Amino acid sequence: MQVAPIAPTPRTAGPLLFAGDPHGNFSPILRACAGYPAGTLILVGDCGCDRPLPDLLRPLREVGWAVRWILGNHDAETESTWDNLVGAAPEGDLGLRVATIGGLRIAGLPGVFKPRVWYPRSDPPGAPIDPPQAHDRASLAAQLGPRETWRDGLPLRHRDTIFPEDFDRLRAMRFDVLVSHEAPSSHRHGFAVIDALAEACGARLIVHGHHHESYAATLPTGIAVRGLGLSEVWELPA
Repeated sequence: MQVAPIAPTPRTAGPLLFAGDPHGNFSPILRACAGYPAGTLILVGDCGCDRPLPDLLRPLREVGWAVRWILGNHDAETESTWDNLVGAAPEGDLGLRVATIGGLRIAGLPGVFKPRVWYPRSDPPGAPIDPPQAHDRASLAAQLGPRETWRDGLPLRHRDTIFPEDFDRLRAMRFDVLVSHEAPSSHRHGFAVIDALAEACGARLIVHGHHHESYAATLPTGIAVRGLGLSEVWELPA
């Protein structure tokens, strides 16, 4: 997961829409967006692009939509899915950043937890949680052999991995909405550490994908949660 400075989202007016994991099927997203004036669309991961994202969403771009995205686990499955997203649309990357959109500060937590690095959930429930195997990417890189690297960095299979350093980075920021691929504890396969991150940063809403389930919930802390189904489009109420 590379982090580089990018320009802020230029659009500050219009609707703010979130789209669940497309897995290559952008048709429902295009149809839904066609019913709104141009605004901002945020993809919550697993785009599964078989072509460059700007080409797939050309009808939106042509009428003035701004598009932001975070990585899902399937976006690092192959070099082509990676290049068609990360390489083709770097200006839209919301991962580990905060963008001000429509007056809201929106942060992105890309990727998924993996036992090889960090899996902060007990399995079975109530069992001790294993400590992180690597706090940051540099620590993991030091454990790898030269044949395990990809493009002079971490292997592709770990470009979508969540590290504790990602939480450190986001905890230093303040935001209103957290967009994550992984779910918070409102989902049966979610993680309480995401709840804690959102609370520490002042978030009032978490929007996530990954599990392809459409639901709304509220955490004990009062933070609202919206889970999105496959290619589901949800408008943030004004």
